[in-house]
Amino acid sequence: MFTGIIEETGRVERFERGADAWKLRISARAVLQGAALGDSIAVNGCCLTVVKFDAAGVEFDVLEETRRLTSFSALKTGSAVNLERSLSFGGKMGGHFVTGHVDGLGAIEVYEARGADRYLKVKAPAGAGRYLIHKGSIAIDGISLTVAEVEGDSFAVWLIPHTVTATNLCEKRAGDPVNLEFDLLGKYVEKLMLARAPAGAQG
Repeated sequence: MFTGIIEETGRVERFERGADAWKLRISARAVLQGAALGDSIAVNGCCLTVVKFDAAGVEFDVLEETRRLTSFSALKTGSAVNLERSLSFGGKMGGHFVTGHVDGLGAIEVYEARGADRYLKVKAPAGAGRYLIHKGSIAIDGISLTVAEVEGDSFAVWLIPHTVTATNLCEKRAGDPVNLEFDLLGKYVEKLMLARAPAGAQG
């Protein structure tokens, strides 16, 4: 479980096909503090398991399915990625509950400066608009953000300068893919309501 508050941005040092999985190595510092094999770290909002680390970076095995269904397919050497360690209870919690399980791939439609802030509009997968609520939560590449506008399957958020400079959003452009995770509560409510619908219809 994560909060969507990015701890640092790392850089992809290597991402290549191995004998049993894709091998991803990322330069990092903050997320290495207290690191152990088997720990979960969110990389662009995707929960991965630490398989190796040293003082300068961390390594993960990535499934072919994960690479295919997320923005990982666009990663290359030097790409900036958002990093967050799993939630440790007992401390402060900002953002919202993020599982690190990507729901789908979005595409940036508009990304521009408007005054001191930046406006980001994203096209979500078809049918995903049902999870988008004005003033609700959304994780974009693992970043906890508040939905400011909803139009069908597209939504917009406003970004303060800190969010841009502290995450990989400083390098994003219109047309780029982004990982999306919708609010967990909404998905549970939908499943419960669908499960109850047939019984209610019969009654």
